[in-house]
Amino acid sequence: MRLPCPICGERDRREFYYAGHAVALERPQEGAGAEAWDYYVHNRDNPCGETRDLWFHESGCGAWIVVTRDTASHAVLGAVLAEEAAR
Repeated sequence: MRLPCPICGERDRREFYYAGHAVALERPQEGAGAEAWDYYVHNRDNPCGETRDLWFHESGCGAWIVVTRDTASHAVLGAVLAEEAAR
């Protein structure tokens, strides 16, 4: 898979570190039980279709980027710097 770094251009995915979905997870409240924490730590959605993921260009410019891709077709649909995606 090749990822489009907004700074460096298209690069092999091995230059990047995958950091998960680009959505905030709701942390359990103080005093939550072990079951709530177990779910928070170990379970993630695994959607079929378009997703937004956070990647770090570890072997390149050092930028954090949000990549939009399709999990069904493996198509990379685009990428923006993470700071721009947060706006």
